[in-house]
Amino acid sequence: MLGLGLMALSACQQDDVFADLVGPNAPLPPALMKVIKSKEMGENSPILIRLYKEESELEVWKQKTDGTFALLKTYPICAWSGQLGPKRKEGDRQAPEGFYRLTQGQLNPTSNYHLAFDMGYPNAYDRANDASGTHLMIHGSCNSSGCYAMDNWQMEELYALARHAFQGGQASIQIQALPFRMTPENMARHQNSPHVPFWKMLKEGTDRFDLTHKPVAVAVCEKRYVFDETLTDGRKLDANGECPAIETPAELVAKRMADEEMQKKIAATMAPEDFAVQTASTYKTGTPISAEAYAAEQHRRQGFDRDGKPLQTARSSMFKNLLQKKPALPGGSD
Repeated sequence: MLGLGLMALSACQQDDVFADLVGPNAPLPPALMKVIKSKEMGENSPILIRLYKEESELEVWKQKTDGTFALLKTYPICAWSGQLGPKRKEGDRQAPEGFYRLTQGQLNPTSNYHLAFDMGYPNAYDRANDASGTHLMIHGSCNSSGCYAMDNWQMEELYALARHAFQGGQASIQIQALPFRMTPENMARHQNSPHVPFWKMLKEGTDRFDLTHKPVAVAVCEKRYVFDETLTDGRKLDANGECPAIETPAELVAKRMADEEMQKKIAATMAPEDFAVQTASTYKTGTPISAEAYAAEQHRRQGFDRDGKPLQTARSSMFKNLLQKKPALPGGSD
């Protein structure tokens, strides 16, 4: 009877893993509200999201009372799939890289992955370069096939931050999806990658944000990203059309030159084995994927299974101890 009882408790324990989740209307946690206030941010002030594949981190930046954005919180990404580099084809299982817009209509409160944001892939740059794909998300469940997956508790917090920002009047949230933090050290390590020209283009945008701490205006012309550029007559830039003459701010030129010089100095001191090796994906778009290949492509945080369940939880410890309790030896103790 005791064995049956413990088995039932164990089953309930697994079913109750997500019992404390609230859903799309979850409030901002009191501890996070305390940080928001301490950093002179408003509860409903705008936010910006930065994703870093190599570091497996998601940053939320939030607007302060002076109009600039400051880092609010860094979340460990639970899982992302593929390799460093942009997404190119539907079904290639690559997580996107680039600049994306999240509007209120792209929030999904009834996602199969608890809660989700549609990143807006493909954007104008992706379409101009014949990239394809749909339903690329930031979502819960710690399971990715081309998306950025968080655990469900993180996703509720992110969803609440986005919900409050939209309630405060933010029209769209900028998402900067990046291969890694765009430092001279990382650019040096990855300088042999075929994606370097693409990453340098992204860095032009991230450098502007790093200097101003304000979201950059993103446009596309000549099939490439341009930043903070507008046509004086009010026309919009054409993703496939000619770019206007672009004047780069002096401080941005200075930062670019300093970073490139630092990158060269760092690279000159590195041994051949210090440079990152681009891992080629063996997956062919549209073909079935084995369980082994699926596991290999997942950059998943330790401690979670593919359904987003923690492998160990605090609430399970009592039952785990009971289930693992050994019978007492005759004349002895446990």
